[in-house]
Amino acid sequence: MSKTREVLLVGEGNFSFSAAMSENSSDDVGVTATSFQSENQTYRQQGAVLNIQRLRDRGSVVLFEVDCTCLKEHEAIQDHLFDCIIFNFPHFGRKSGVKKNRILLVKFFQNAVAVLKDNGEVHVTLCNGQGGTPCDSPMREWHNSWQVVAMAAEAGLILSEIRPFDCEAYQGYRCTGYRSQDKGFHVEEALTHIFTRSLPHTMPEKLKMEKTIGKERVCFELPAELSNYINRDFLVQQSHHPVKTVQEQLLRELKSIWPVCTMNEDFPELVSCLPETPEACDSTLTYSQVYWIKPTDTYIFDQSENEQNNCESMDDQQSFTGSYALRPSLLLHVQEITQNEDFSPGTLHAVSGLVFQRVPISPSRSPAFHQLLLVGMFPVESHPVQCFQDCLESLFASYGVSFEEAQTGLEQQVWMNSKMLSKFGRIAYLPSFSSALDEGLQLIAVSINLDHLATLIFGISDWRLLWSTDPRFLKHFELNPLGPFSPFSLYPPSYLHDISFWIEPESYDELDFHALVREASCGAVKDMALVDRFRHPHMGHASLCYRLTYQSPDRALSHSQALGLQNQLRRLLPLRLQVTLR
Repeated sequence: MSKTREVLLVGEGNFSFSAAMSENSSDDVGVTATSFQSENQTYRQQGAVLNIQRLRDRGSVVLFEVDCTCLKEHEAIQDHLFDCIIFNFPHFGRKSGVKKNRILLVKFFQNAVAVLKDNGEVHVTLCNGQGGTPCDSPMREWHNSWQVVAMAAEAGLILSEIRPFDCEAYQGYRCTGYRSQDKGFHVEEALTHIFTRSLPHTMPEKLKMEKTIGKERVCFELPAELSNYINRDFLVQQSHHPVKTVQEQLLRELKSIWPVCTMNEDFPELVSCLPETPEACDSTLTYSQVYWIKPTDTYIFDQSENEQNNCESMDDQQSFTGSYALRPSLLLHVQEITQNEDFSPGTLHAVSGLVFQRVPISPSRSPAFHQLLLVGMFPVESHPVQCFQDCLESLFASYGVSFEEAQTGLEQQVWMNSKMLSKFGRIAYLPSFSSALDEGLQLIAVSINLDHLATLIFGISDWRLLWSTDPRFLKHFELNPLGPFSPFSLYPPSYLHDISFWIEPESYDELDFHALVREASCGAVKDMALVDRFRHPHMGHASLCYRLTYQSPDRALSHSQALGLQNQLRRLLPLRLQVTLR
């Protein structure tokens, strides 16, 4: 009879654990128990004969002389795929030191994934302190541990769970120690580390895009570092994404105070605007933070022919004198919203969508995020700015959000700040629009970074998780839409790498370097800092040294992979930015 779940155990000593586990399991679980020792050596261990018989009585497979670092070459194992592979108390032997045991773990993990099902698990039980995670008590220094998470990453595995090893749950279990020596391992406070597969790192590529702006159709290439943020549909009706949940919850609360009209206008992510427009509509924006786009082709609809979207090239026409940019803020659309036929005083009009901003790499700011824009006209005597501040303060009080009042000329505004990100939201009175609409009324605009708000509300430690394509992220919110987030990748290792190069200060744009790092590292750089700068006193050029922190919140990242990404950056840097590596 075929089994619905197959379990492989390696490194067994007297087979007491595998025998107990087999007897504790249901009949549809198939157990293959293996030992590194020969059959004769195993039979000399106390209780081994009885345990092996217990296994065989249950229909389990028992194999001897199986090297866990050569599983994919073993005739009886190589053609099978297992749901779970278990290795209890691995040890290279004698006083081997941490380096040899790390090598043992790497070779085991690399062989285990070759016979592991796609959704399978690898369980490794270690003595307290060996693993090198915060669950060890006390936790050893990183260089003195087995670094089990980093070793598993070499095989594309992430740590998804840690459990105390309960030896009493396995009747008759007796730890025999390394190769069945009399001295057993210390199983008290031992920990079982559960690993699962992760998605691979993929190099982002430029995307060919086509957008319609009025009567114009614009073809362009999306910058490679933004390719992961396009067409993700976080805010569609059937979405379970936390950003969508935060928006719905926020609008539901606001509807209890003001009428709220959700506008279904499909504002394009590509906008046509003059260079000074972004800063005029959003004082936090600068020219350099905008993704300015150079079209590859621009067309205009020829309506004189028919309505089948026939078009003519505008390469030789000068009908548009501005520039194209990826939308840096929904505040660009305030005028369009107020001119909509459904716009009425006393009602909040809500629009949400993706915006793009060129920002440095950091743990708190992303180059693309979902913004919620609320626009409404209210009587001056109702003090609408203060009313919105009081409302949002009560809603966000438990999430560490503070409010900071500021006034620039006639423009009154209140900033929303968190410990991780300042100015992630704004409440503003827009006098330039109000005077043109109706005296006695104030036009109020509230803009909020929904992505950052979602990380605060759900306890998501890294904003990059919001964009994870691993199905486990969304599955968590499908099962528990309002509960705190539980990461599926625990204690991801981090690696530091420095890079130094010569630049011409007049032509160097640091944000171009940050964009290249995002692309070359496949988004694996969590943080980056300038640690040294030197300007040649006679030549004029300058030397910069940056320190990059590699860490992935959802994908396995090993030391060798981080080094490979760093070398990829070194190859691309002189080609893209015309700098000289040191």
